Amino acid sequence: MYQQLAHVALLVRDYDEAIAFYTRQLGFRLLADTRLSATRRWVLVAPPGAPAGSALLLAQADDAEQLSRVGNQTGGRVFLFLQTDDFWRDYHAMRARGVRFHEAPREEVYATVAVFEDLYGNLWDLLQPKTPVA
Repeated sequence: MYQQLAHVALLVRDYDEAIAFYTRQLGFRLLADTRLSATRRWVLVAPPGAPAGSALLLAQADDAEQLSRVGNQTGGRVFLFLQTDDFWRDYHAMRARGVRFHEAPREEVYATVAVFEDLYGNLWDLLQPKTPVA
């Protein structure tokens, strides 16, 4: 049997501003941008080197309730984890592109890690595991 977690939906205020942030500031690739209706699009972005089929689905908020959740889908906890094979390369590149980090990098038993935020305030961990993940 085979199963894979494919996409995680991320509520955004606007498709185009979200695409710009994820591709320019985080260096993600735009995998799909397909118009589904006058107001809906199928927008997938993924970090470089992500396994095929693994992506963020950028979902533009449809109503006031969804809009109220943009930037706070997890009640202020870290929401997403961006794993890298070179923490310092990516940390310095992201800072140079204006990504806001909430803390200095720290060494944990499991990884080198630092919390950053996306353009809406969602919290992410940038992390490089201490042992390679299979």
